[in-house]
Amino acid sequence: MTRAKIILKGEQPDDLQKVIDQIKDLSRTLNMKVTGPVPLPRRRLGISTRRTPCGDGSDTYEHWEKRISKRMVMVEGEEKMIRQILRVKVPDSVFVKISLV
Repeated sequence: MTRAKIILKGEQPDDLQKVIDQIKDLSRTLNMKVTGPVPLPRRRLGISTRRTPCGDGSDTYEHWEKRISKRMVMVEGEEKMIRQILRVKVPDSVFVKISLV
């Protein structure tokens, strides 16, 4: 039995949840042991810029923020079954990292 740690990252938590649901459904049909999803700390990337680049006028700023959500799922099973999990359809907005433990 091998264990695989799957880390999912993305901007849209709904897309992450859809991929996690697919992994859970597939692993249940293959009788694999699944733990998770474990929510990892959300990363916030913020940028503050001045509205007027020339410096004239009042000091007004614009703020943008990008939030990156992360989830971790542990799957335990045979190597052939873990390879089938790799075939799950993943949207472009989700980044998947799989490592064998």
